[in-house]
Amino acid sequence: MEEFWSWIRIHIISWLVPPKAVEVIDIIQILVIAYFVYHLILWVKNTRAYTLLKGILFIVAFAIIANILNMSVIVWLMSNLSVAAITAVVIIFQPELRKVLEQMGHKNPFSSLLSMGKGTEDNLRFTDQTINELVRASFEMGEVKTGALIVVEKDVRLEEYEKTGIPVDAVLTSQLLINIFEHNTPLHDGAVIVRDNRVTAATCYLPLSDNMELSKNLGTRHRAGVGISEVSDSLTIIVSEETGNVSYAMEGELHTAVTPSELKEQLHKIQKIYQVDNSRFWRKGRYKGENKSAQ
Repeated sequence: MEEFWSWIRIHIISWLVPPKAVEVIDIIQILVIAYFVYHLILWVKNTRAYTLLKGILFIVAFAIIANILNMSVIVWLMSNLSVAAITAVVIIFQPELRKVLEQMGHKNPFSSLLSMGKGTEDNLRFTDQTINELVRASFEMGEVKTGALIVVEKDVRLEEYEKTGIPVDAVLTSQLLINIFEHNTPLHDGAVIVRDNRVTAATCYLPLSDNMELSKNLGTRHRAGVGISEVSDSLTIIVSEETGNVSYAMEGELHTAVTPSELKEQLHKIQKIYQVDNSRFWRKGRYKGENKSAQ
């Protein structure tokens, strides 16, 4: 027992008590670690890793008890199996780890720097006309309970999922979308992928979400909409065939039974590629000087 407390004192208490005065860099490190720990907890909570983590904690607690009771054989086995256990954890959590890395790759903090010199006209993914056509088609299909799944592409290219469907490459209109999702038509099954102002492909297959927090009442269409939003930065519009409600999924979250104004507002938010027009910032001083010289 004394050996256990001496181990606690050496490895934990000595680590918690800093040997020197706290500096600014130490505070920054603590904040960075807290940020990553917070997001790690959220990740564990929102995936099946939470259930597996409880099993791992049970094994760790058993190892501590075995160490306290001097069960030398069990401690020796666990210490020698530790490397294999780490490898096993990586294999078990492979789908979740892949999602985390993909989501980290989607976030580009340098996008605003890369956009310098671009004008406002180059700043839009799609026009207001395309937004109006998307909203009109979605709610017209909702009125007659025609199921639909429309994926609006953002920065992450969805060519991998385009290949699972049939190429369309047509200007997006509400009539086109309604005709695609009409019952008993060749293209109505699956998802439509929208890039810029065009429908690129139809009858595309999307990955299903394994989020256990989604309502059991939701069908495959809604799970596919959430699934593609988990592996990309797209916005997916879902029209329910059972209720006629229009929903949208983004960043792994499902917003159900939205109104036309709410959907239009969200489409306007993703319409701009960059939120700041840097070209105006960089040209402001030069234009002001030119105006003064002209006067």
